[in-house]
Amino acid sequence: MTYQCPLCHLPLQRLDKQWRCENNHQFDNAKEGYVNLLPVQHKRSKQPGDSAEMMLSRRTFLEGGHYQPLRDRLVALLNEHLRSDADALLDIGCGEGYYTSAIEQGLNASRKMQVYGLDVSKVAIRYAAKRYDQVEFCVASSHRLPFADDSLDAIVRIYAPCKAPELHRVLKSSGLVLTVAPGPRHLYQLKACIYADVQLHSDAEESLEGFERISTESLGYEMALDGKQAFDLLQMTPFAWRATEALMQSLSQREAFACETDFVISLFRRKDEVDA
Repeated sequence: MTYQCPLCHLPLQRLDKQWRCENNHQFDNAKEGYVNLLPVQHKRSKQPGDSAEMMLSRRTFLEGGHYQPLRDRLVALLNEHLRSDADALLDIGCGEGYYTSAIEQGLNASRKMQVYGLDVSKVAIRYAAKRYDQVEFCVASSHRLPFADDSLDAIVRIYAPCKAPELHRVLKSSGLVLTVAPGPRHLYQLKACIYADVQLHSDAEESLEGFERISTESLGYEMALDGKQAFDLLQMTPFAWRATEALMQSLSQREAFACETDFVISLFRRKDEVDA
């Protein structure tokens, strides 16, 4: 399988250090091993995606193992439900590759799959590609996936935005979408540091047009963090935009901080057109 040109949607071919389509649209392969398939006209800002500071905090926090139960459960679900001949999976919004690499290792222990990681953040993809060379990484929009129709066996989507028709387009018949969303009490204590009136996340089940739900489950546990870990957790979430410098300083100096996780994990299967 190969990438698809984000401008004309023709297949891209790897030629030395470039990817090129028949219309001569060219995309350089970076020395770290990733390809940038996000044209300037598709960007919503000069540097879209997470900042270097957010990426560093997320990397540090995740490598501390605080979300490892979620990572392990995702790998188990994929191994359980993927067909034995599945050969291509995409992680949308992969960030610095923490989940992507674990999925690649977990799946390829018993099969042969190419795993792709996609994110709009160039700084995150650069780090991921340098560290995890068994995964193919690209900078691209989750709303314009640079993959051909019916080309992927599965897609993992952890919080990342993407419209159902685009997921449906790139998946093979009966392809899988594995999603993670925040449950009602996810990071409740962290939110309570910022908001006087904490609103719980919605508990409404997500639906994807053109897909049937296979399963939905909750995964929750309490994390025992120190101040630095709590600071990194805040820094990697959207709540950081609302936090004052004083709050962030205070949080980082705490000796202990207990915080709940509440993940909702859903698995969907693509319906064939005749069944949709």
